[in-house]
Amino acid sequence: MKKIWFYLLLLVLAPIAAVIIITPMDSQKQYIFGLISIGLLFLLGFSKSQKVSVVMVFLSALMSTRYIWWRTTETLHFNSEIEALFGIALYIAELYVWVILILGFLQTTWPLKRTIEPLPDDISLWPTVDIYIPSYNESLDVVRDTVLAAQCIDYPRDKVKIYLLDDGKRREFAVFAADVGVGYITRDDNRHAKAGNLNHAMKITKGELICIFDCDHVATRTFLQATVGPFLKDPKLALLQTPHYFYSPDPFERNLRAARSIPNEGALFYGPVQQGNDNWNATFFCGSCAVIRRAALEEIGGFAVETVTEDAHTALKMQRLGWGSAFLAIPLAAGLATERLGLHVVQRTRWARGMTQIFRVDNPLFGRGLKWQQRLCYLNAMLHFQFGIPRVIFLTAPLAYLLFNLNIIHSSASLIFAYVLPHLVMSLYVNSRMNGRFRYTFWGEIYETVMAFHLVIPTLLTLISPKHGKFNVTDKGGLLDQGFFDFNIVRPHVITALLLTAGITAGVVRAVAHDYFGVDPWVIALNVGWAIFSLVILMAAIAVARETKQVRKTIRIEVEIPAIIHYASGISSRTVTSDLSMGGAQIIAPDQRHLHDEIEEIDILLQSGAITIPVSIISSDDDVIRLKFGQMPLSRRRELVRVVLARADAWIQPQYKPDSPLRSLLTIIRTVFELFWLTWKGRRDKRKTVAGQAQEDQGA
Repeated sequence: MKKIWFYLLLLVLAPIAAVIIITPMDSQKQYIFGLISIGLLFLLGFSKSQKVSVVMVFLSALMSTRYIWWRTTETLHFNSEIEALFGIALYIAELYVWVILILGFLQTTWPLKRTIEPLPDDISLWPTVDIYIPSYNESLDVVRDTVLAAQCIDYPRDKVKIYLLDDGKRREFAVFAADVGVGYITRDDNRHAKAGNLNHAMKITKGELICIFDCDHVATRTFLQATVGPFLKDPKLALLQTPHYFYSPDPFERNLRAARSIPNEGALFYGPVQQGNDNWNATFFCGSCAVIRRAALEEIGGFAVETVTEDAHTALKMQRLGWGSAFLAIPLAAGLATERLGLHVVQRTRWARGMTQIFRVDNPLFGRGLKWQQRLCYLNAMLHFQFGIPRVIFLTAPLAYLLFNLNIIHSSASLIFAYVLPHLVMSLYVNSRMNGRFRYTFWGEIYETVMAFHLVIPTLLTLISPKHGKFNVTDKGGLLDQGFFDFNIVRPHVITALLLTAGITAGVVRAVAHDYFGVDPWVIALNVGWAIFSLVILMAAIAVARETKQVRKTIRIEVEIPAIIHYASGISSRTVTSDLSMGGAQIIAPDQRHLHDEIEEIDILLQSGAITIPVSIISSDDDVIRLKFGQMPLSRRRELVRVVLARADAWIQPQYKPDSPLRSLLTIIRTVFELFWLTWKGRRDKRKTVAGQAQEDQGA
């Protein structure tokens, strides 16, 4: 009944919406209409109701569609072929953004916020689970704790089996698997990369459910108890995905100070986007931290091997056959983020190629089995990774006028601004309201700008030849002895920034002497403002390439756990930890004894008992003691993993502050300032070091 009323309402509103979209107005009337619309939106914004949010989404989509209609019908007139070329390119880029905006609204307006489905009290009803941990070229240091954490998962031992899938065929991995008591599976070739590795394991194992962790993802103890329940409730459920949480900083968080206090790049996807997908039964499988029903996989012939994003393609194939999918927005496992910007670019390029391959070889718009909502959710994901060319066009478009005096939008500056203002303000405001705790305003532009130039060629080649390229593994667990500026990654960004600087300079000169040059100062102002914004975003993207050194092999996690210090003199003292890692701990100094009495070991006190770990002091002061753990047997390390990484609440984080678009923009400007300040400071310190070394050499 609700659906009937909904469609009747749409039928009534459609003619009204059409009139609003297509009615032409001069600049004065459009200004009035736009300002009234913005004012109405802000008034609605005082309400926190979900129904009001839907109304606000509708108003924003209406105004953005009106802008696109105006651009389509009124502005595509050009005086030359070159203007037509650049003008149509800009229009197509804007059309692309409009499509992504509308699809994004569909995806995120109705998020499904699932809670944990409890398992039945009768343990005999619980399904059997095979845990797969695939690896290819990662070091044992990265894989070891993932396996140990899997062994800490609270699930009946006779119903869970753990397998290390080693596509690298390494002896030390086989020995480790035997030592800790998990299965070890390898194969003769590496055909179809990760998907082939998983499919090979399926032939050998028999669990009803398959749980997959990338080799750097450590699970919490409650992972299976939190994710298996829905499979018993819904026999047609094929997939339950959980977020990919990273306990190490990604390149943005490590290289930009401001990024450490804002939602990370993946927060939007593993929040509103996946929850919205879940509402339409279009949850994406993301390759790790997920549970899949074996029967569903067998029905589609195993994990998809036709593309380099076997995960999303596998989910699509299961959904085509009517299988269900779900997303639980609780971080139940955590892994290592890409350490350097270059690796980040490689990883995202593979994702872009893979989604483009799916678009070509198994386009969700066609074929049987999907509802229209599922088709549009997948379409949005695939189109999203085509942002490379549109983003480059938006960054460079003002140069057409500022440097070459080309008019690529056939309209006055006043009319352009009158139509653009409500479109931009309303879409930014609504997105901030809907998703502001997961993606701060303007930061999406930075994430995309970092990648844009690198995605142009791979996505174009894949569109033309979908079998071009091969699967590549993202390196994890690397260290960086000293910081450096990765110019190779941002070379096109730097060149574009220099061109924009030249364009802004030329524009200011022409604006000051507009009578001499015979130009409209408002047109100059519009293009200069556009170029300045593009330059700020570019400089923030360039700042990410200023790699900071990474010398810590293990990531420290803030956690307070009771501990006992054992001194060489035989005395023991009680204290608590302030942070822990797999390599050491920082503890609160109970007194000053550590200044003259050596610490030999500490006990970490748990409800299940104490873990005794040999330690040595790295440094200390009056308040804290920093300790390095000594060698320990695997059984003790497993217990340490249980304490540090596998706690049930290990990765539950408080919500970020609500987004403020103005504050977010100021933060980005500060980031640009820090790029110049830190670069100057680094060079000054380097000169001082060189000068000091020279003086020492002369003295010698």
